Formats: sequence, C-alpha cells, structure tokens
Amino acid sequence: MIAILDYKAGNLTSVKRALDHLGFPCTITNSHDEIRKADKVVFPGVGAAGKSMESLKELGLDKLLRELFGAGTPILGICVGLQVLFDMSQENQTTCLGILPGEVRRFPEKMSSEAGDFLKIPHMGWNSVRFKKNHPVFHDIPAESEFYFVHSYYPQPANEDLSVGMTEYGITFTSAVAFRNLVAVQFHPEKSGKPGLRLLDNFCRWDGVS
Repeated sequence: MIAILDYKAGNLTSVKRALDHLGFPCTITNSHDEIRKADKVVFPGVGAAGKSMESLKELGLDKLLRELFGAGTPILGICVGLQVLFDMSQENQTTCLGILPGEVRRFPEKMSSEAGDFLKIPHMGWNSVRFKKNHPVFHDIPAESEFYFVHSYYPQPANEDLSVGMTEYGITFTSAVAFRNLVAVQFHPEKSGKPGLRLLDNFCRWDGVS
C-alpha cells in the first residue's frame, strides 16, 4: 500500500488517480498508523510553504516524515512537498523540515529567455528536465522529457550532489533531488503525461536503495 499524505496542501486526487491508473493500491490519509504501515509514501503539495508547514505540524506529520526518512521508507516529494524538505524557504520566511540541507529561493523578478522574451512568475507550463545521474526513479525516461511546472520558488541544495535534475527558466535551477530513500521533484509528475507516469511507476517499484 502507498500512502498519499493528506495535510490540506496537495493535489491529492490527481496523484491518487495516476496511481490507480498504474494499478498500485494507494490511500489518501493523515493517519499515523496507516502511514507507518505503508510500503511507500507520496508527499505532494500545492500552495505556500508557511501554510504547508503549519498543517504538517498541526497533524504531527513533520515528525513522522523525519521518522520515515530515518527508517528507510521510500518517499516521493512533489512540488511544495519538495520545497519543505529543505532547511528553510524564502516564502513566508519559513523554517522547514530540515531533512535536506539548503534553502528555497524565489525566482528573480526580471528574467528573460535566451531570445530576450520576458519570463513570467510563476513558472507555469511544460519544461524539460536534464537528469544528471542515473537513478531507479528516473529510469527509462527519455532525455530532455518535458514535465508540468507551477511554482514561484525553487530549491537551492547546499550540497550539489543532491541535485539529480536541472531545468532552465531564466536561470538554471534544481528540479529533482535524491538522497538515500528520498526522491523529490519540483514539477508535477501526475500531470505530466507519459514521462510523469513512468516516473511514478518507477517510484512505486523502487525499494528505496539508489
């Protein structure tokens, strides 16, 4: 069973629909008992870092996520579920989970493409991801596959080795990280067509050992 964390800040239904389509048993829950019994955990997120951390703390899921990470449970973070894994976020000046060293920064106000076109914030739409390292969760995904993004903030890991996927949008930023039994992506695989489904399928089959 795969637990999809319900902390009032996620694209829960679309994630469940994608996993159902792939044929993996899953449940949307904030029950600590159910989450501890799960084989894997998906940690989605939409919205602001401050509100997300507030909800996680209210439900005790902040401590539980740290516990699961320490226990080796495979975890997949999505969007805000990636951002709050770091030490802090510039959004609401939020102290986050601190599972990964680094911070989350806002895109610069004035950015332009190589062609000189003004780039809007939030970064919204399809963009390619360049995977830097081989990892089971990104196996068999064609190079430069495009995924769906919606965000105004991006992660800046303190350790470059954590970055496994990079994306260009005015700047080059980390769009995927991996560390031990944890993988997290800034984009939404559940909304990213075949490459996103491949990523989710790979995660659901992953044993948590990279």
